[in-house]
Amino acid sequence: MKTIKHLALAFLMVVGLQTNSFAWGAIGHYVIGKLAEWHMKPETVEKVESILQNQSISGVGIWMDNIRADKKYDYTNTWHWVTTVDGEYDPNIQEEAGDAYSAFLTIKENLKKGGLSPEEERDQLRLLIHIVGDLHQPFHVGKPGDRGGNDVKVSFFNKETNIHAIWDSDMIENKKMSYSEIAHELNKKITPKVKEEYTSKTPADWLREAAAIRPAMYDIPENNRIGYDYIYKHYHHTEERLTAAGIRLADVLEEIYG
Repeated sequence: MKTIKHLALAFLMVVGLQTNSFAWGAIGHYVIGKLAEWHMKPETVEKVESILQNQSISGVGIWMDNIRADKKYDYTNTWHWVTTVDGEYDPNIQEEAGDAYSAFLTIKENLKKGGLSPEEERDQLRLLIHIVGDLHQPFHVGKPGDRGGNDVKVSFFNKETNIHAIWDSDMIENKKMSYSEIAHELNKKITPKVKEEYTSKTPADWLREAAAIRPAMYDIPENNRIGYDYIYKHYHHTEERLTAAGIRLADVLEEIYG
């Protein structure tokens, strides 16, 4: 009897975790970090990785998701998203504990100012790397009311899920490619003009870009069944967001450490 109860409890815990989507999933964050590494000066990459205590920029991309299991970092729980009606930042509708946009600006300033202990700087840097990625996932620049698409239930190739999770990871994983393969494909399309266009925008512009994509993300069939047609129409948005995040992460890290 105890075994049955334990199995039931474990099942409920797994279901609970699945409904709490993380931005991009592991593959997306790894892609962003890898693109950033390729678009930074080698000496800057070396400096950043020394601060990360010999971890790679791509490798620490999901650290901020992993620490959700550690109550010591509970203060970062609301830093994975920012709420905006139309892409304009409004501090009056954010979580009391903070949001991704304000956290990014604060952490960036802290790192530029310096004076942190090695452990503080490492952790602040790991947070920044993750948050830049989150700010480019449009459901993490969400509109009020549906928890960034988590409440929009859909079926993805007969798997019951929600529209947020599809954009976090399902569409990316459906490609059956490793993160390095995806990064290589995206990198082939990055020209000096593309880099200039992305790096010329401010973080406030990042929010406007993400919000502008949201209507396409809610382009869901009436039967709520999502498959190849939806991927064909919308996966290019995922590629564009990953590319933008990688280039801008490189730019931010060069600004701080270059």
